[in-house]
Amino acid sequence: MMTQSAHCTGRRKSWLRPAWTPATIGLMVLGFMVFWPLGLAMLAYIIWGDRMDDFKHDLRRSFGQFKREMDMTGFSNANRGTGNVAFDEYRKAEIERLEAERRKLDEMVDEFDAHLRNLRRAKDQAEFDEFMKSRHNHNGDHSVGGADTAPAT
Repeated sequence: MMTQSAHCTGRRKSWLRPAWTPATIGLMVLGFMVFWPLGLAMLAYIIWGDRMDDFKHDLRRSFGQFKREMDMTGFSNANRGTGNVAFDEYRKAEIERLEAERRKLDEMVDEFDAHLRNLRRAKDQAEFDEFMKSRHNHNGDHSVGGADTAPAT
């Protein structure tokens, strides 16, 4: 399956993506025929599948924060001393540096996700504007907002 970011970068679209395509509709119907929960799962994927990337990202980040908190409270071998004070201090300083770098990377990921959302929004807006323009030209409607002018009596 291809992520939304792959769609924005211009890569080839996947045949199985969260959209109403012949492949997904066929799989949904087949799922209902074989075992109804499969069809229901496919329907859920079609409707909410585009949100799965954000969900996976949030879950991965939450698990990472939980793991780091557990590491800091002493639930891992990483906090046990080696007996060498100089090495333990060096290790502690390096771990703090890496945590700071991780926080910066997490911020960059958030900024990039926001950028992709803005790109998708701009693309959607451009497609909608194009649709409205073609609809306006197709209908021969020259008024603003699509409302007809008052008829002359």
